[in-house]
Amino acid sequence: MKYITKYATPLGEATLASDDKRLIGFWFDGQKYDRDALTGEEICEKTTPVLDAAKRWLDVYFSGKNPGSPPPMVVEGSRFKRLVVELMTTIPYGRVATYGALASAVASRMGRDRTSARAVGGAVGRNSLSIFVPCHRVVGSDGRLTGYAGGLERKVWLLELEGVPLTEKGVSATALIKSL
Repeated sequence: MKYITKYATPLGEATLASDDKRLIGFWFDGQKYDRDALTGEEICEKTTPVLDAAKRWLDVYFSGKNPGSPPPMVVEGSRFKRLVVELMTTIPYGRVATYGALASAVASRMGRDRTSARAVGGAVGRNSLSIFVPCHRVVGSDGRLTGYAGGLERKVWLLELEGVPLTEKGVSATALIKSL
């Protein structure tokens, strides 16, 4: 059984999802890949302790504060996708990393010489735990703001909320972390 509940964000309505014990999804309603983790099981519209914890975490986040560690979460998918998600969770609040830095870290952890930044971008774009897994903190190699399933306007808003310095071309170099 999977459970869903609504959450009103400053950026529009969103849906939270959980299994019995872990958060499995957070999507802005209508975003690209909306609710793609909700397949194969019966879905019940009901809050759970983990969904309540996720709402409290989001309340702190949307108040402009670092909410700390998120509630228990799980991401399904290939080893590659899970590794990309794990690495995204290490990008600090108020900082950003490039797709290239993520690709280098994935390659290193998988024992490869290299991994395509484009392949990493595909995994980042299909993140089913938006904000909790901070895909909005991933930017192009020169700091350009590229791709966000929830829309670039939301990405800008989230980065500004976290105090990431933005320029006309994207993110200030001072916000970029060099490696993961």
